[in-house]
Amino acid sequence: MGRFGADLKKARGFALGLLIPFILLVVWEATVRFNWVDAYVFPAPTIILQKIVELAQEGTLWGHVGITFFRVIIGFLAGTIAAVVLGSIVGYFKWFEQLMDPLLQAFRSIPSLAWVPLFILWMGIGEPSKVMLIAVGVFFPIYLNIVSGIQGVDRKLIEVGKIYHFTPLQIVRRIIFPASLPSFLVGLRSGVGLGWMFVVAAELMGASQGLGYLLVVGQNTYSPELIIASIILFALLGKATDSLLKTLEARALKWQDNLQNQ
Repeated sequence: MGRFGADLKKARGFALGLLIPFILLVVWEATVRFNWVDAYVFPAPTIILQKIVELAQEGTLWGHVGITFFRVIIGFLAGTIAAVVLGSIVGYFKWFEQLMDPLLQAFRSIPSLAWVPLFILWMGIGEPSKVMLIAVGVFFPIYLNIVSGIQGVDRKLIEVGKIYHFTPLQIVRRIIFPASLPSFLVGLRSGVGLGWMFVVAAELMGASQGLGYLLVVGQNTYSPELIIASIILFALLGKATDSLLKTLEARALKWQDNLQNQ
């Protein structure tokens, strides 16, 4: 009964999350069908779905989705590794924070598109420049959350560890890591969201494949249905990766006694 109740609660939550999108789609379809908006500017959802199905039947959709997903994943991993290494050192060592954090905060203030010409100049318009741009976007939210999580660990917990003669490694593994894990996981979700945003800018850098490339093709061919279809695919892929990380977060933090786990 308990398992059934939990499944029912999940199903109800899933259905509730679909309610507003469903209403918006119905309203959107109606406004086009009743000619309240021009269909050639703002196509109906059914037309956009037809375009996605058409791309899938042609076989081109999976190639575009696959290369975009690959770029995001590689950039996300690269940005995460750099953020974990630097964020952990900055958060743990005060002197390293004073040394590095001002420079990193200055870099964080640079608009994402400002990196595009520099990366093209350094690495050309191939995959390395695209992955690097995504990694830059992913790096900062994860870095900030790691630093915040480590520096937010209660000092009393550290003192308790020292009383029990924990080694520095044990303090990190048994106190600092669990206490900073929630902030780190939130940073991962923020990072992957920015990764999907940065991949659009990356694929405007002379890409010949990808969902960002489809946006350019739609603009050049005056195909609003292709543009909106690409945007919807970005939204669906971004939601899928965020849901995956949210599930990981829920399982990793199952030990917490909070409102979410009640």
